[in-house]
Amino acid sequence: MDAKNIVNISYAQTGQSSTTNSLGMREMQALAYEARNKKYLLIKAPPASGKSRALMFVALDKLEHQGVRKVVVAVPEKSIGRSFANTELKKFGFFADWKVAPYFNLCDVGGNEQDKAGRFVEFFRGQNKAQVLVCAHATLRNGMKELHDEEFNDCLLAIDEFHHTSADADSGLGDIVRRVINNSTGHIVAMTGSYFRGDGVPVLRAEDEAKFYPVTYNYYQQLNGYRHLKNLVLGYHFYHGSYVEHIGEILDTHRKTIIHIPSVNSRASSGSKYEEVAEIMKRIGEDVEKDYQTCVHKVRTPDGRLLKVADLVEDDINERTRIQAYLQNMKSADDMDIIIALGTAKEGFDWAWCEMCLTIGVRGSLTEVVQIIGRCTRDSEGKDTARFVNMIAMPDAEQADVKVAVNDFLKAITASLLMEQVMAPSWRFKTAKDDDDDDKDNPLVNTIVVEGLKPLSTEKTKMIIQQQLDDLQAAVLQDEMMVRAVSGSTTAENITQNIIPKVIMKRYPELTPEEVEEVRQHFLLNTLVKGNNITDDQGNPVDITPGMIQPREGDEQSSEGNRLIKLANKFINIDKLSINLIDTINPYQKAYEIVSKNVDAETLKIIQDTIAEQKFDMTTEDAIRLFKGPLKQWVAEHDGQLPLPDASNLQERELGQAYTIIKNLKIRRMMGLEYNS
Repeated sequence: MDAKNIVNISYAQTGQSSTTNSLGMREMQALAYEARNKKYLLIKAPPASGKSRALMFVALDKLEHQGVRKVVVAVPEKSIGRSFANTELKKFGFFADWKVAPYFNLCDVGGNEQDKAGRFVEFFRGQNKAQVLVCAHATLRNGMKELHDEEFNDCLLAIDEFHHTSADADSGLGDIVRRVINNSTGHIVAMTGSYFRGDGVPVLRAEDEAKFYPVTYNYYQQLNGYRHLKNLVLGYHFYHGSYVEHIGEILDTHRKTIIHIPSVNSRASSGSKYEEVAEIMKRIGEDVEKDYQTCVHKVRTPDGRLLKVADLVEDDINERTRIQAYLQNMKSADDMDIIIALGTAKEGFDWAWCEMCLTIGVRGSLTEVVQIIGRCTRDSEGKDTARFVNMIAMPDAEQADVKVAVNDFLKAITASLLMEQVMAPSWRFKTAKDDDDDDKDNPLVNTIVVEGLKPLSTEKTKMIIQQQLDDLQAAVLQDEMMVRAVSGSTTAENITQNIIPKVIMKRYPELTPEEVEEVRQHFLLNTLVKGNNITDDQGNPVDITPGMIQPREGDEQSSEGNRLIKLANKFINIDKLSINLIDTINPYQKAYEIVSKNVDAETLKIIQDTIAEQKFDMTTEDAIRLFKGPLKQWVAEHDGQLPLPDASNLQERELGQAYTIIKNLKIRRMMGLEYNS
């Protein structure tokens, strides 16, 4: 079965997004710099658009001209801190260079989290002239616990990958943002390439988000302005049996490719990641040599080409360190051909020559999908097309259900690429004995009944799960026992049955053994199902499914592909986006493929306009009624002028919204994008 393009987007190649101005700024960076005087700045821009350097320009101006005395940059994991290392800017026309004192680059120093939190506090209280500190989100949370709010006066907090923040009352990062806004004179720059979370909790509360000045730069703007890259292709490839038997149908060894294999706990996995890597190597060719200085494999293809392949699935810390060091210092396209990864090479990973991301299995997080897409969408010479292909086991559901799920996924991905916030509802796990009353008035809460799940029997355990889950997860990830375990060779059972309960007992010593077990089970379920997978400090997932709740009989026989349908059903507002991106369904023996309509600039524009309609409090029926009567009268009275949907006058705004809805409806039907009624 040939892989077909699910979404094919064409761009104009103006070169504008990668051309720099007299200050050395690219298009998105210049947009952000124009807003440099705003106290709270929200930069929503895709991976590879230059957010890190945009922050440098803004931060340096605030230090030099706006009375800001110190800058804290927080990133989700320490490897991403490299993006904020010392950078020469003056030689390109800016007034200063970006400099970080090695002592306060906490992503590049040794020591435990307690030591780093100590340096964080020293940065504010010590007798030092340092102006910039770079740290991980975890260090920011720990360090801010020691600071009084007023100590952040006249300082700038920059948070990278801001979607890790949450409006939830017990979100550690969210609380820090609210502290800076409400209790200090501090400034904030928030940066994200995916302004959505995947649970039902917004990134910012509405009243807080209203304080931020937004700079939005979406995938369409970025890719439309590239010099070399002109096409982005998204595709689904369904298969039967083992994915390694079919990967040759998709993998084009002439393209620079990142292969993301599934977690060993995924139904798409054989259960042995090393065997899967070995089989993929065989599909590429003959592994003829391994450079033990760099750990790069040289694989000879059947047609005689010698390819360089990186194995990031390998757990040996020495080998992993050497190959990652090699990848960080690549200078040309010839330095690497194929990367095989599990959990890494996603958020913050930079390989400009990457042409294709081949991802195996359904990903539980839309954020993860967008981050993966960003790995292959950097502009580089000789690359005119970027591809993201998702290999999924053939669902055993009805074809109509699969069609709806795929279309929902296409809508969600497209909306996300346009920097629209796409969220899924919150999930709550309960036993059959639990009371349902709490969920009756909250349509955003989906409930899963889990057989064998211990009910939350006390107010204390209910409070922990309902209000302190983010903090508990942070405590687990930062605990020294956990750090040693995921960096070494331990079993999943040891992590789930021994280490996590010990962390829970350490954090909540007053809990009884029965209460600890209740919290453990709910913690694991929430961590896994919500997509907040536990990873080590290199970003590799730690498999913690063993020791959780035993699946009900028959669950393991369910097709891995059915997760696509379940995941699509979690999206909210997507069903209100009346767009049909499915073009054809082509049968292939026992399987089939789903091919979308081409999504070009015109289609992206109508999708964006249709998304905007969701913000109108108006039904299609009301729009038709207004269009046939009051709208025509208003236009006649205003010499043919059309009403504006954002007008200050209430009547004009209502008529403008009605006109927009009718106009978009007509365009969708003409383009064949409207659902058949």
